[in-house]
Amino acid sequence: MSSHASNHARVIPLRPDLRPDLRPGPAEPEGPPSKEPLWRDIVGDVLRRERLAQERTLKDVADAARISLPYLSEIERGLKEASSEVLAAAAHALGLGLADVLALGRSELLRLTAAASGPAVHRAPARQGEVRLAA
Repeated sequence: MSSHASNHARVIPLRPDLRPDLRPGPAEPEGPPSKEPLWRDIVGDVLRRERLAQERTLKDVADAARISLPYLSEIERGLKEASSEVLAAAAHALGLGLADVLALGRSELLRLTAAASGPAVHRAPARQGEVRLAA
């Protein structure tokens, strides 16, 4: 065996590189993909908006709700998915019911999804037990 042997390993690419003249060109920008809003972001925005409308601090609301200030902050920023008990406590601390927070969140969700999808399509509300089929 020679002491002049090469230390280089042979690398076999998993996906062979195309020749430069055969590489696809840059893709046409289609704009950012529409991303469905997350419920935790919406609920956090609702809680923050209500707190600020009442000119209250995070500490004040957290103390009234008996949850930690950092946790309430994370909920408002959409970083934590709060349980229904925590949401109800935060809502009550703001003088709201859980149903109020959910209704405000629903309105915000409809607004955001309508803005992302273009013109609104008005549909009659579904009745209990009704099945609708799309063609």
